[in-house]
Amino acid sequence: MGFIITLILVGLVLIFAEILIIPGVGFAGILGLVSMGGSCYYAFDQMGTTAGAVVTAVNAVLIVALSVWVLRAKTWKRLSLETNITSKAVPSESVVVAVGDKGVTLTRLAPMGNVRFGDVSVEVKALEGMIDPGKDVRVVLIEENKIFVETVGEEL
Repeated sequence: MGFIITLILVGLVLIFAEILIIPGVGFAGILGLVSMGGSCYYAFDQMGTTAGAVVTAVNAVLIVALSVWVLRAKTWKRLSLETNITSKAVPSESVVVAVGDKGVTLTRLAPMGNVRFGDVSVEVKALEGMIDPGKDVRVVLIEENKIFVETVGEEL
């Protein structure tokens, strides 16, 4: 009887580990189900039909209870990380680019690419469409760390 209980407990621990610790792999879950199935087989083989039916019913109840407990929202709230990251990336060098500055594209802006403003190369985003390399552009908008440009001949 101790071996059957051990198989049931090992099966529950492995299924629990599959759900919460290592989801997606399947190996622990399969071993857990094999362990619980083995407990049923062992109970039928060694202890008879009645004991096998009782062990099978106990296994079914335990799996349903574990599933209900895991699927409750409170379980996931206790296990989830509640910390929010509020920091922002700061550019490594202070680039002085202002709205209206003109530059030349170094790479194709599709829609992101590099533009040279004087001696400084900066990553920018095309306001609309794609811009080929070697085209004159001007800065039309700066939002946080994003610089938006358009070709010199276009209007907003």
